[in-house]
Amino acid sequence: MPSFDAIVIGGGQSGPFLAARMVEKGMKVALIERKFLGGTCVNAGCMPTKTLVASARAAHMARRGADYGVTIPGPVGIDMTVVRKRAETVTMNARNGLINWFAGMDGITLIYGHARFEDAQSVTVNGETLTAPKIFLNVGARPIIPDLPGIDDIDYLTSTSIIHLDTLPRHLAVIGGSYISLEFAQMYRRFGADVTVIERGPKLASREDADISDAIADILRSEGIGVHTDADGIGFSRTANGIIVSIGNGQPPIEASHVLIATGRTPNTDDLGLDKAGVVTDQRGYITVNDKLATNVEGIWALGDCNGRGAFTHTSYNDFEIAAANLIDGEDRKLSDRILAYALYIDPPLGRVGMTEKEARASGRKIMISTRPMNRVGRANERAETKGFMKVIADAETQQILGAAILGIEGDEVIHGLIDAMNAKAPYPVLKWAVPIHPTVSELIPTLLADLKAV
Repeated sequence: MPSFDAIVIGGGQSGPFLAARMVEKGMKVALIERKFLGGTCVNAGCMPTKTLVASARAAHMARRGADYGVTIPGPVGIDMTVVRKRAETVTMNARNGLINWFAGMDGITLIYGHARFEDAQSVTVNGETLTAPKIFLNVGARPIIPDLPGIDDIDYLTSTSIIHLDTLPRHLAVIGGSYISLEFAQMYRRFGADVTVIERGPKLASREDADISDAIADILRSEGIGVHTDADGIGFSRTANGIIVSIGNGQPPIEASHVLIATGRTPNTDDLGLDKAGVVTDQRGYITVNDKLATNVEGIWALGDCNGRGAFTHTSYNDFEIAAANLIDGEDRKLSDRILAYALYIDPPLGRVGMTEKEARASGRKIMISTRPMNRVGRANERAETKGFMKVIADAETQQILGAAILGIEGDEVIHGLIDAMNAKAPYPVLKWAVPIHPTVSELIPTLLADLKAV
């Protein structure tokens, strides 16, 4: 029975890096991956999808060439085979980089297979039992398939399978109005497909404030994407020409050639034998962890998407940083110290950090708010990309920045100035007197902060 100092189950954005740090300290580590190193980000998430987003933006900007005095004879064409191949190349380069990294690393045993617990210190994989006093779970999540009428009668796509399409849908129906679904909706519209987004709730991107959600919907509609909210009767039926998608709420059905199901994700924790180890999960299957990522069972930790404490590559990687700092470097780092930030990669993108206005009001604080439309940003006007707006929320008493949203050109980059200030716990006047570079989008952050008013 092979024994190790630590076993890492899952090769996403926490496990491999933690394994490498432990090996650096002379530990003997087994890294078990069911399918591909790199997890969702490398294989079915960030890297392939943002590569596709880049191709879609190139097509969009080519069509807008005349706006910039650039003439392109004839219509802009899309070769979906090349688009798909480009995304696959980016994924394979990243995956192979991880494979080669571990191939040259002494002290680590890389095993491909499905690991299951036998007890709190042992797992089986490929018919062999491995033991270790420390076990780390980094098993990720997968798309949820909702129980909708007729769904078993159609061929549908998920965020994992759609990236392998090499043909253009005639009409793509996107079920779900959150981040993943909206990125694919705009992407495929720009590739040339008709696209309809169908959301059961009253708003797209429901985590956001209503003004942000409304602006996102306006951006998508401006590109010819159909948006249907309050869809209380979603269902499917096949026809000779495609798929009839019912919407409900008095709205007529649509006929689609393809359906993308993007209604959320569920953790890959249902087939690990967690009950044999005594590891507790919540009602949705996420592994319960404390502020230092430890489960209820001594010697077992859960990192990344499977713990429900963040659903992003950067939060997963930060889980690794927290675990390594505490277990290897003798530090005292906690999940509760993390300020959540993320982006929605429609174009223009949304960069978000901290509280929404709704959350800030609910906290009972006296707050200040400032907004600025992107058409009052020089860089946006120079680039003729003026959709969206900037918004920041601060505590009127402490002068701490509570949250911000930058929906607009380069919003995913601009937001980092505010992320840094919040992590440094700098009161907003510190940034108000900064001297930024002109012409940029970020130069408007001091102006945005100077316009903060109590509400």
